[in-house]
Amino acid sequence: MLVNASGAERQCSGCGSRAFIADSEEYWNEESWEDDEPGAAGCPCGSEEFEAAVAFSLGDHGSVRWVTVGLRCIKDGFCGTYADWKIDYSPTEHLLSMV
Repeated sequence: MLVNASGAERQCSGCGSRAFIADSEEYWNEESWEDDEPGAAGCPCGSEEFEAAVAFSLGDHGSVRWVTVGLRCIKDGFCGTYADWKIDYSPTEHLLSMV
């Protein structure tokens, strides 16, 4: 999993396929990163292999306001929030299926 302040890209440990979470792909470029290049998520135990969960904070009328990515280390079970970012546009319904 690669993460930064504006997004996340996950990679399947089984097949190696990659996918962006929510609207990350739109901001996954050097112009958007400035001083925040994506880095590999890591557990304090040293592992970089996780189970991922995505949470959405909803605002008025069910619009997505925040996206949060939580990871659970498959080696020792450590859990944490590794990325979250604010959504400041609409409509946002499409984000709910982009995990």
